[in-house]
Amino acid sequence: MEATGVCELDVATRRIVGGSDSPPDLDSPCQEEVAAAFGLGLCCAEEERGETPGREDSPSDLGETELDPGGDLKSREDKAFGKEVVLLMQALNSLATPEEKLAALCKKYADLLEESRCQQKRLKAVQKKQSQIVKEKIHLQGEHSKAILARSKLESLCRELQRHNKTLKDENAQRSREYEEQRKEAMLHFQMTLSDIEVQMEQHSSHNTKLRQENMDLAEKLKKLIEQYELREEHIDKVFKHKELQQQLMDAKLQRITEMMREVEDKQQRERDFLLQDATESRRKCELMKEQETQLKQQLSLYMDKFEEFQSTLAKSNEVFTTFRQEMEKMTKKIKKLEKETTQWRTKWESNNQALLQMAEEKTLRDGHFKALQGKLELLERLCRALQKERNDLNNQLSLLQETPETTDTTQTPETTETRPPRPHRPPKPCHGSPSSVRRLRHRERGWRQRASTRLPDLLNWTPHWLLLTQPLLLLHPAASLHSPPPPRTDPPLGLCVGEGVGL
Repeated sequence: MEATGVCELDVATRRIVGGSDSPPDLDSPCQEEVAAAFGLGLCCAEEERGETPGREDSPSDLGETELDPGGDLKSREDKAFGKEVVLLMQALNSLATPEEKLAALCKKYADLLEESRCQQKRLKAVQKKQSQIVKEKIHLQGEHSKAILARSKLESLCRELQRHNKTLKDENAQRSREYEEQRKEAMLHFQMTLSDIEVQMEQHSSHNTKLRQENMDLAEKLKKLIEQYELREEHIDKVFKHKELQQQLMDAKLQRITEMMREVEDKQQRERDFLLQDATESRRKCELMKEQETQLKQQLSLYMDKFEEFQSTLAKSNEVFTTFRQEMEKMTKKIKKLEKETTQWRTKWESNNQALLQMAEEKTLRDGHFKALQGKLELLERLCRALQKERNDLNNQLSLLQETPETTDTTQTPETTETRPPRPHRPPKPCHGSPSSVRRLRHRERGWRQRASTRLPDLLNWTPHWLLLTQPLLLLHPAASLHSPPPPRTDPPLGLCVGEGVGL
């Protein structure tokens, strides 16, 4: 059992040493010595607690080989690796038992594994930093290009401003020169006039008093001219200051405009990127839609037959036709969801059929109600005919009463009429020929007319509204037209029949 365990450990150490590039000469003596050695578990446990020689030197050597830059890096790594192997061999030779050697090799391999993992973590961190630096570099290059463009635009604007300032300076210099020339001409003219005055003073001594007065006037005029000249100079200084302020304002506005231009350029760049992305996505979607359209056109030909059958059933209803037309337009736009929408249409069709059946049942109920109302109408018509007969009889009686002479009215005296006590109210008799009975009959006739004109037209006019309510049911369900009610009556209203004596 001990020999098999030692052999398995020997194979594991071979793999470990082969993975860490250790020399293969150590395997054969280990196999020979371990077969005759004591228990391996105790020795390994004891050696794991101790320290192996040469362990502190190997990480420094590896670090030196990693940090050495240059073209001969491979040769340096090979030399360092050879030194490390020699040191490891010396350390192993210094140990007495093969178990100690194997434990030292295991510790060495564990240290190397930890170092390799640390180096891999560092390498990943360095790679992440490198990718971030590359992204920052690209971003900075874009910003640098934007700054160069803005700088070129600012330089062009500055040149234009310099040109404008030069033109303004040239104009101001030209105006100042013109003003100086005018002033010199005025001075020359003034000097000429003074010389003429002096000549005249010499020639005309008699006019000294007048000339003195003229000189005083001229002095006053000169003072006024000097004051005007000073005011003019002050005005020119103010104009120059105003020009300088305007130039400062223009500079501030230019800076603002440049900032606004930068913001606008940034926004335009973002919009361009967004539009490019949308364009690529829309092209890709368009290609997919074209491919799907070719595939779904065949399915549309099959579904169109079903829709035509469905459309023929709903052609009479305007509201259902408009909804169907809108849904057909939606179906052409949303070809991707055609199969789902067909299932929805089937469910809607079933629900519509159920609704039609329910409405047909409601129609049957309303037909029964309509028949009951028709019976009531027939009763009312009979009643109206009976009332018309009574009215005709009353009219005939009135005509007879009007033809008979009014002898009864003349025979009665006012004294007898005053002495009679008042009789109780009784219904009038048709054979009586007094004017009070005629008035009562007329009053009753008016009451009948008012009642008939207020109540009966509402009942007669109620049937067209009911027919308007049931009309869409007839359009939706063609079988319902078999049970449709008769058309409305074209007879005049009952009030006119009663008033004019026309029969229903």
